[in-house]
Amino acid sequence: MKNIDIQVISKQSIKPSASTPDHLRHYHLSFLDQIEPTIFIPMIFFYPKQADHIILTKKQLVDRIKNSLSESLTLFYPLAGRVKNKLYVECNDEGACYFEAEAKCKLSDILQNPNPHDMNHLLPFELDDVNGLPLIVQVTFFECEGITLGVGINHEVADGFSFIKFLNTWSALSRGETDFRPPIFGTAKLFPPRDMSGFTLNFGIVKDNILAKRFVFDAAKIAALRNRYAEDKDTDNYQKRPTRVEALSAFIWNRFMVSTQPKETRSNKIYTILHAVNIRSRMEPVLAENYFGNIYSIAVSVPSMENEDGFEEILKPVKDSINNINPEFVKALQQTDGGHLDFLKQRSTQISKGEVISFRFTSLCRFPVYEADFGWGNPVFAGSARWTFKNLVVFIDTKVGDGIEAWINLKEEDMAKFEVDEELLEFVSPTLNANKNLIN
Repeated sequence: MKNIDIQVISKQSIKPSASTPDHLRHYHLSFLDQIEPTIFIPMIFFYPKQADHIILTKKQLVDRIKNSLSESLTLFYPLAGRVKNKLYVECNDEGACYFEAEAKCKLSDILQNPNPHDMNHLLPFELDDVNGLPLIVQVTFFECEGITLGVGINHEVADGFSFIKFLNTWSALSRGETDFRPPIFGTAKLFPPRDMSGFTLNFGIVKDNILAKRFVFDAAKIAALRNRYAEDKDTDNYQKRPTRVEALSAFIWNRFMVSTQPKETRSNKIYTILHAVNIRSRMEPVLAENYFGNIYSIAVSVPSMENEDGFEEILKPVKDSINNINPEFVKALQQTDGGHLDFLKQRSTQISKGEVISFRFTSLCRFPVYEADFGWGNPVFAGSARWTFKNLVVFIDTKVGDGIEAWINLKEEDMAKFEVDEELLEFVSPTLNANKNLIN
């Protein structure tokens, strides 16, 4: 679907239901927060017309969303403040930015073949138009009486795991539940902030010329890829098989290289695969899951350029880099000397000069994305949007069937080559009309 027609009908700030205490008014960002790009992480949830036994007027529906959001902001108080210079959040209770809009179409017009670019229209702002806002929300009403809930959280204050925890706490409050673990703050004590003045990290952000597409891989195709990249194909030892995300990452990177990076152009360049790794469980002692903030690190692997199509060439470097995100690595992250920041500065310079070509994967697989029930049922579909990063892949579980959706962001000229790669298309499931049964 192109040129989706959406009209904003109201704008306001949703403030916390209770004022933030004075001693919590200055929320320090951690080092891991500081090195994040100033961009919103997007999620959009689709809800069809309410079931017959759950009938809410439009006013009742939005009141429930806004009231529960207000309650949530009392718990997640930094999300109602304003981020200041990658140093701290001024928790001034200004509130989250909240929009309501109307769409001149039906949910099915989007869901028959979800387009990441359409998703951006279901958010109040462009993803890089942050201006210190920690949280943005847009409720969009459709002609079929369905709605979407578009939410963006500033990456400077939260990672994907914390984002989903917030969303599910918010939805639990909307349902009137109180049996959940409240967030824990204080990551600046675990990862002390650094002096970042005069230095801007190069994240590969490109304002224009990025095309995003959604590719769906069903369980059978993923299983075939896991077998392809198995360490030992002559054994039934499943421990030696890569995970779903590892195998799919290797395959997508391989097809990107083959389709867009001719071998004659690869000299004097370093090609790296980046995986976001949640480090809560990799610390000693293990950190509670309800710690809020950016509590992950990037595993950097450099695959072999001799034959980039196998376990030894791709998966072994990836597995090794992920395994290296261990308690000793985390302790090094917590040190306030040069260390990791010096590495990031060097890598940023190399990226700026075109010496390093990075391909980044982040996964929401196994996260409870589809538990965002605000009192009228679970979403029939949940998705991301077009990011302003080149060479970025976001993995999200399909709602049913143990498949994975890959939301892939590439430069337009690279996507034109990648999306017609014959071997890629052998593994991609048809998406047109795939979600039609969800809303009929």
